[in-house]
Amino acid sequence: MQPIVQVQAREGYRLFVEFADGVAGDVDLSQRLFGPVFEPLKDEAFFAKATVDEFGAVCWPNGADLAPDALYATLTQHAKA
Repeated sequence: MQPIVQVQAREGYRLFVEFADGVAGDVDLSQRLFGPVFEPLKDEAFFAKATVDEFGAVCWPNGADLAPDALYATLTQHAKA
């Protein structure tokens, strides 16, 4: 698994993520923010508080996080298309 080294929140509930191996791009999360831990992320100001934790995962102050491997797969599958 490649760790995320950089994340930037963008408009429309998108994240720009960059991995240690140089794979980078935007991931659209607009249709993935469901469930109690992700509800606060529907506030764009809160969504913008995305950071990278010590494990190389995207996280937010409320404990919500996203697995790097799923984001990596999303980006690399789009690159093949």
